Amino acid sequence: MINVGTVDEPAIDLTLFAESQLPDDECSTVVGELCWRFDLESDLSEFQQRCGADPLLAPALQRWRGMRVSASGSLYEMLMVYVVLQNATVRRTVQMMNALLERYGTLLDFDGRRLYAFWPVETLATTGEEDLRALKVGYRARMLKRLSEAFAGGEMDEQRLRDLPMEEARQQLLKLYGIGPASVSYLLFEVLHHYDALDHVPPWEQRIYSRLFFDQQLVPADRIIDEAKRRWGEWRMLAAHYLFEDLFWRRRNEPVPWLEELIRL
Repeated sequence: MINVGTVDEPAIDLTLFAESQLPDDECSTVVGELCWRFDLESDLSEFQQRCGADPLLAPALQRWRGMRVSASGSLYEMLMVYVVLQNATVRRTVQMMNALLERYGTLLDFDGRRLYAFWPVETLATTGEEDLRALKVGYRARMLKRLSEAFAGGEMDEQRLRDLPMEEARQQLLKLYGIGPASVSYLLFEVLHHYDALDHVPPWEQRIYSRLFFDQQLVPADRIIDEAKRRWGEWRMLAAHYLFEDLFWRRRNEPVPWLEELIRL
């Protein structure tokens, strides 16, 4: 995917790599899936009109106008990433994911690159828990297997979730083994594109929102959520996404001492 347009006239040049010529209907399916995953067909004009005057959000909106949420992976693939992110440093997460991909993924060669594709859901569903533990993923072995079983057995269907109202989708996702409210909020936003999914604030984000909204070290999570609703209403999670992306972009160009203390990268 290569950008060949502008913010006002967006366009993407897409090249598909395959071992043989793909039929037109399969190409159309891939294009449709990419449009969904990268949220390419959303109209953000109302968001810009309703939230653009907010003094906290306006600078980020000006810099990143047109930005939308995206998840390059499927719901299942994103869940696999979430599992190895739990209670782990970045280095540890990378080690676990590499071990899983090298054992169960498919190594692809294309365009002068070598990358692993995720395994089919059935692979881990039929893999023994001890085999997964041998890859040094610890207690996450059970989560990886149970989640894979849910998808392989048809208990969880991403296509069906896409058509559900947010609260119904939330209840379905909460049924997944080992997946809590914080992860569900991310999934509702990143994978299912619900822009109002800001209803749970993890501790590390709580401290960042406290600084951004109130210039205080720590404010109660309920107060943060109420403030986001007051400012941005149904667009609150997308607005928060703009603020976070802008904050970490600014960090690359100028020191943000209070942020360094929180993230410790």
